[in-house]
Amino acid sequence: MNFVDKDLLSVQEARILMERAAQAKEALALFEQEKLDRIAAAMLEAARARLSQLARQSAEETGYGNWRDKYIKDRFVCEALETRLAGRRFVGVLEEDPGAGIARIGVPLGVIVAPTPAFGPVAAVISAAVLAVKSGNAIVFSPHPRAERTTRTAVEILAQAAFAAGLPEGAMACPDTAAREGAAQMMSHPAASLVLASGAPEMLEEARSSGKPVIFCGTGPSPAFIERTADVKQAAEDILCSRSFDCGTAAASEQYVVVDVAVAEQAKREMIRLGAHFMSGEEEEMLIRLLCGVSGHIDPEYMGKPAIWLAKRAGFGVPEGTRVLVSRQKYVSAHNPYAEAMNCPVMVFYIEPDWTMACEKCMELLANGSRCHTLAIHSRDQAVIGQFAAKKPVGRILVNTPAVFGAMGATTNLFPAVHLGAASAGLGITADNVSPMNLVYLRSVALGVRRAPVETGN
Repeated sequence: MNFVDKDLLSVQEARILMERAAQAKEALALFEQEKLDRIAAAMLEAARARLSQLARQSAEETGYGNWRDKYIKDRFVCEALETRLAGRRFVGVLEEDPGAGIARIGVPLGVIVAPTPAFGPVAAVISAAVLAVKSGNAIVFSPHPRAERTTRTAVEILAQAAFAAGLPEGAMACPDTAAREGAAQMMSHPAASLVLASGAPEMLEEARSSGKPVIFCGTGPSPAFIERTADVKQAAEDILCSRSFDCGTAAASEQYVVVDVAVAEQAKREMIRLGAHFMSGEEEEMLIRLLCGVSGHIDPEYMGKPAIWLAKRAGFGVPEGTRVLVSRQKYVSAHNPYAEAMNCPVMVFYIEPDWTMACEKCMELLANGSRCHTLAIHSRDQAVIGQFAAKKPVGRILVNTPAVFGAMGATTNLFPAVHLGAASAGLGITADNVSPMNLVYLRSVALGVRRAPVETGN
């Protein structure tokens, strides 16, 4: 009987792919922006033709979310990147000031290692691949074991189109064997220039110990504050739409809702009307037993499932059309199961007497260990909005918009991204919506215009 060591095989394959990528980056370094643009365009065209298939495959393979929402996100990524990146330069001369004798040149980092998530693998692959190619980088993907087949299919579709358009062989790859050891080998390989880790917290320690710069992009559940001057009806619609999208798995979705007491009852009524079920104490206990079992941590098997399905499995009934399950709480605690990211349509509802206390509550929620990187506020009071913007340790503050769609740039003018930097949560090197500019460095060229300030005589 022949025995194949999967871990050893994944390590060997990782080394081969990284060495090929290192060779490919040398050829890529000679490509002009126009050639990179043509390759990226071919990739996006190929992806668009297969989006429905990929969305269905992702939902079926992972068991997370629903394919229609995944399709919406995947389509947005393709369309928005095409529009936003058109005509923009990331390599070669980017800035030039002849009068000052200064120029800035965009230089590719080299080889990007991209561990991909089980939540939304298609959007993550398309986005990372296009960003890498537009900035002249090679990229090697490391699929999440739960989304291995979908990730590999997406990479193959993009790579075939890219190679046909002129991308060097080896400049885009995905291993046949997905294993933690192989991913760690990729990240620590001498050829690796940067780790772009999206939604893979289990690989965070390996990424950190690799010695390479890391852009970490977790799901980052968001607090959302409804202030007394807000359009409460619209705020409730935004929050329910966002939190229920893809069954609560999308980055930045609102896990915590903090409400000014003056509009708390109205907010609750509107949320119930839109499909929120406020759980009783007994129902909460039943849900937590289901989600956490004896470990105290969310079981991955219950992530990305619809609210009605979760309630039924937990043992209680909810009205038809329920989209989100809501827990009413007063305090924030590290021992509370809601303190960590719950990638399912479950929310916590807090009531505070005024915006200053709400501000403090949001600060507590941002520091509670759930790795929040985004905050939403619903208000018409510019002074309150300004105070929140000045004080909150987050990478992005979204005003009067659904957090999921605002964060990714669908309902705001932020760069369209599914890779949301989490440096504000102490993770990775940037808090940006990741763009090609995060995958290059800027080389400065400076003309001498003054003599050295030293004595040159006897």
